[in-house]
Amino acid sequence: MSNRHAVGHLADFELNKPQRFVLDREEIMVVKIGDEIFAVNDVCTHGEVSLAEGEIIGCSVECWLHGSAFDLRTGKPSGPPATKAIETYTVTVEDVEGNPTVYVSLEARR
Repeated sequence: MSNRHAVGHLADFELNKPQRFVLDREEIMVVKIGDEIFAVNDVCTHGEVSLAEGEIIGCSVECWLHGSAFDLRTGKPSGPPATKAIETYTVTVEDVEGNPTVYVSLEARR
């Protein structure tokens, strides 16, 4: 079983609008910020709720339940109540028959 998954075409991702995916039973949030695509574990390490329902602020996602924010580059929380980082995943964009396609590798970056 491959740990690399196509999650859509680049045009499918709106700026700063997180999307939730379940890949091999892993809950993943994917979001486009500027010219970059980020993928992180979708479950807040403090409140165990979906981060895709939160707000994108700069290069962070803020959990809607208790306000913990996580850096999308590193997964680290900016402060309490969360103290544990979320997993971050490698994202690649490849041309597939003229369509830039977004892939997420489930091997954590860290």
